[in-house]
Amino acid sequence: MTKDPLSKTISQELQGAGKYLAFWLAKEEFAVPVGRVREIIPVQEITPVPQAPFYVLGVINLRGKVVAVMDLRLRLGVAREGADVRACIVVMQPDPSRGRSPIGVVVDGVSEVLQIQPGELEDTASLSNGWMQLGCVNQIAKSKGKVKLLLEIDRVLAPAAEVGAEPEPAAA
Repeated sequence: MTKDPLSKTISQELQGAGKYLAFWLAKEEFAVPVGRVREIIPVQEITPVPQAPFYVLGVINLRGKVVAVMDLRLRLGVAREGADVRACIVVMQPDPSRGRSPIGVVVDGVSEVLQIQPGELEDTASLSNGWMQLGCVNQIAKSKGKVKLLLEIDRVLAPAAEVGAEPEPAAA
């Protein structure tokens, strides 16, 4: 019995191996499974939404569909170091089994699509006897001589009430 593409993508995510989209926030490089990326678009006018969490910038109209947009720097507590001309919005699909709409995240720039092998991964729980529990980062990849932080994308995109306390806003 063959798996449908979505099941195969989720299975690869659980094993850690597969294709990832790498992007920058400040000087750190993060990555998410390519199967969860819907599209990459230029930053556009974002309509603020009153009483949204501090990291939610608002909403955009993406070809007739309203899409929420969050600042990934604010969500992860990464300090702002100025505007990047390569900034873009990566539209991602949260856990498809929960029926959530796509969410856009503002990143400083997309760097590459890379293939990560299981041998290139370190689980954060195994680092320094488990003291490095990073919450939104579930694994660290050693690829091309650099370290890339693999995001637990469902945790990042989930409402703060589902994952516990929100991180403090990053210093300006």
